[in-house]
Amino acid sequence: MIDLHTHTTASDGQYTPSELIHKVAGKISVLAITDHDTVSGLEEGKKAAEECGLTLVQGIELNIQRTGCEFHLLGLGLNEISQSLKDVIQELIDSRDKRNVKVVEKMNETGIKVTIEEIQAEFEGQVLGRPHFAQWLEEHKYVKTRQQAFDKFLARGRPWYVERTGADLDKSIKAIYDSGGLPVVAHPMSLYLSWSKIEPVFEDFKARGIAGMECFHPGARVGECLRLQELARKLDLFVTAGSDFHGEKIRADRKPGHTCGGKKIEDRFWFEELLPALEKYRTKYNG
Repeated sequence: MIDLHTHTTASDGQYTPSELIHKVAGKISVLAITDHDTVSGLEEGKKAAEECGLTLVQGIELNIQRTGCEFHLLGLGLNEISQSLKDVIQELIDSRDKRNVKVVEKMNETGIKVTIEEIQAEFEGQVLGRPHFAQWLEEHKYVKTRQQAFDKFLARGRPWYVERTGADLDKSIKAIYDSGGLPVVAHPMSLYLSWSKIEPVFEDFKARGIAGMECFHPGARVGECLRLQELARKLDLFVTAGSDFHGEKIRADRKPGHTCGGKKIEDRFWFEELLPALEKYRTKYNG
């Protein structure tokens, strides 16, 4: 099995990069670490992967600015982290920081007296986001579960929800290419597009440099994933699959190496899709 979409404690996952690698070693042969808006876990992941004889695909998942949806862009196969990608990451961290302060202000207004520094201290070294607020609320007994924290307070339309600015798509695509990787649209169903609108949108994405589509994701139905794969083939985009695993305590329904419908992720998504695309790009780039 392989897995081209996972998270660690560098963003909002349960396991450190080395813990995740050791957890899946022997079961998964190729693993991508794709933390939200950070590459800080990749060095640790690389060392652990070498120890375990596992192929690590260095990645990232960037939040992209687009109204009325969740638009995430995977960068897969990163080599050297370019200055342009560092700049995009810093912009996203600054945006997160501003949102986090506003979330804490809303918490204070409703009687939960805490500072952003106090919350950050409990998640040292991590890129603070809504999952961390949910965990903090659970651990401090304000809610029973992290999901309840989202349902009551943090989800879109709830009292503590604060919109944040995502990264520019074109700048992010270039930054990923500059780092030796390929840009892939994560979980396309989160774009909330009708089937009549999704094709022209992806035609535009491809014209702007998008190279692949994460057609297989546990947040979508199997039929939807197969339909996305058909679209990717039509547009000549390579296809990826991932578990979007964060950890059992965070999303118990997601398992490393498994995607939509609980299906095991086949090796073909690495050997026949992403790897050839990376080799083709690097040959062209180096040439």
